[in-house]
Amino acid sequence: MKGIDSVRLAQARRTFLGSSTVGVGAAALSSLLNPAQFAVAAPTETPGGKWRGVVNPPNQAPRCRRVIHLCMAGGPSHLETLDFKPKLKELDGKPMPDSLTKGQPIAQLQGKKLKCMAPQFSYVRNGESGQELCELFPHLGRVADDLCIVRSLQTEQINHDPAHTFMNTGTSISGRPSMGSWLLYGLGSDCDNLPGFVVLTSVGKGGQSQPIASRQWHSGFLPSNFQGVQFQSSGDPVSYVGRPAGVTERDQQKIVETVNGINRLHQNVNHDPEIATRIAQYEMAFRMQMSVPGLMDISDEPAHVLKMYGTEGGDGTFASNCLLARRLAERGVRFIQLYHRAWDHHGNIKKVMPVTAKEVDRATAALIADLKQRGMLDDTLIIWGGEFGRTPMAQGTGRDHHIRGFSMMLAGGGIRGGVSHGATDDLGYNAVENKVHVHDLHATMLHLFGIDHLKLTYRFQGRDFRLTDVHGNVVKEIVG
Repeated sequence: MKGIDSVRLAQARRTFLGSSTVGVGAAALSSLLNPAQFAVAAPTETPGGKWRGVVNPPNQAPRCRRVIHLCMAGGPSHLETLDFKPKLKELDGKPMPDSLTKGQPIAQLQGKKLKCMAPQFSYVRNGESGQELCELFPHLGRVADDLCIVRSLQTEQINHDPAHTFMNTGTSISGRPSMGSWLLYGLGSDCDNLPGFVVLTSVGKGGQSQPIASRQWHSGFLPSNFQGVQFQSSGDPVSYVGRPAGVTERDQQKIVETVNGINRLHQNVNHDPEIATRIAQYEMAFRMQMSVPGLMDISDEPAHVLKMYGTEGGDGTFASNCLLARRLAERGVRFIQLYHRAWDHHGNIKKVMPVTAKEVDRATAALIADLKQRGMLDDTLIIWGGEFGRTPMAQGTGRDHHIRGFSMMLAGGGIRGGVSHGATDDLGYNAVENKVHVHDLHATMLHLFGIDHLKLTYRFQGRDFRLTDVHGNVVKEIVG
């Protein structure tokens, strides 16, 4: 009899949803409702109704409350951004030393003659700290004393998609939780009316535009309410989040209450944690109908702020997304990820690099300065960088993928400003001093949030998983 009741309940639920003409964000934001398959049951709410995280209280005093990850998708060349190599300039056009390249992974230069390619632009020292940046980034030069430049990054995947996967999840195996999902699982969200993990994308005019898969911000085997939500960069940020014409707030509230009532009955039968996630996300979608319009209405932004970012807002550019990132941060969003798809410079780097740099330089510096003047930079971690770097060897007029040594910038959130950490060799090929692996970057990020990366685990298929897998060390030298 119980089995028959379950079937009837499922049929009634499908019939109700199928016949309902009043949607809430296309069935409450369909991007949030993809159930994680084979996930171990885990609570997604506290008795009070809001997830407070499994690291509560923190393992140590937190320095940071939120992350804004500026992902330069495509792999920016460290040699034309953050890591000047005069010796490479001297060897321009000459063969790369075989001692460096023999047996090393190369993406597209296999079997080719490997010749040195000089840095294509000059570098300038900036600020009291004398931070050295490429001349293409004058605005970032003005906030140089807030920047920590790490010049010794290493990763393990040499092609774009797996490299993004590794940077986001700590493994090249698809289906694992992203770092934003781990943070939400560990700490919960600081906001009630917006998702705790938001993703924005933009496409530049210089370089090839590599595709970005939504699984880069997926929750993997964690419950699906911890996955990232992609907002559109122009127009309505979330499709169908508005109420249909003629439908009142109370009408829609009744729909949500009825759907969730059926969901709760269904959960009592099946005990599926994903149903609890759906209940929470229907309610979140309803609240977002009030919060999203205010988020996107930038009429309250002073003219000098818009000028500082270089945007009027809502135009889908990286600059517009940086302004939106600040507004999301103000509203308590825990993890904000901005992908700028423009950095795949296999050819013509001399011509296209200035275009791409100009698209991000001003807005990145503005975001840092804006957060600082609002007193938010101290507890907001900014990460700027790509999935890997670029080879010192020429690929025609461009550079190939490179994983043995590349650079990133960090600012705020407990990071020391005005410092450089690590180094590559004289040609920018291998990280040789104070190497920082992607696992170390993840461990350091969690540390700034008060989380011991060894203790943030989730049991799945009989094993305790963590973001840093079985690796990772906190880079204490860059922590303020």
